[in-house]
Amino acid sequence: MPARIAAFVVWAAVAACVAFWGLRILVTPRPAPSQTQPVSATDSLRGDVTRLFAAVPTAATPVTEPGLASRFKLIGVMAPKDGDRGHDQGIALIAVDEKPPRAYRVGARIDNALVLQSVARRSATLGPSQGAPAVQLDLPPLPLPATGSLPPAAGLIQAPPAAETATTVPMAPAPAGPARAPINRQ
Repeated sequence: MPARIAAFVVWAAVAACVAFWGLRILVTPRPAPSQTQPVSATDSLRGDVTRLFAAVPTAATPVTEPGLASRFKLIGVMAPKDGDRGHDQGIALIAVDEKPPRAYRVGARIDNALVLQSVARRSATLGPSQGAPAVQLDLPPLPLPATGSLPPAAGLIQAPPAAETATTVPMAPAPAGPARAPINRQ
């Protein structure tokens, strides 16, 4: 019996090796798509290396006129998830001079001199069509989530206390009929 098990193990290993090397040799790999480019060491040095070691310059915050900002109220925004694409796409819901809010696309004229310049996740910027932002509108912060426990449901039957559940239920009477004696088989 041990000779049979040893022969089985040896032939299984031989079959696994033949299948592995047969697939390696006989199967041809798919060619790379035509738009792929090979990686080279010279392409990796094209970036701005000073950004790795120096502080990233921050954009100056736009200066707003106090009277101008009070005329507009941001109600909601629909901005793409990517921050890069938010400058040329998106919609903002803005109320002007306490009038009902209207939806404006990026680049749409809001006032005589102002257009919607960009939309971010929770803000929108207004300014002249070819100039720096004049007003930045932000949505109010979200309220904190409510925590705690729920009140008991009204109108549902409450379960009785544990002391009252230990009541005895009367048993149903046995069916009437002839009594049977147990059968004794030996």
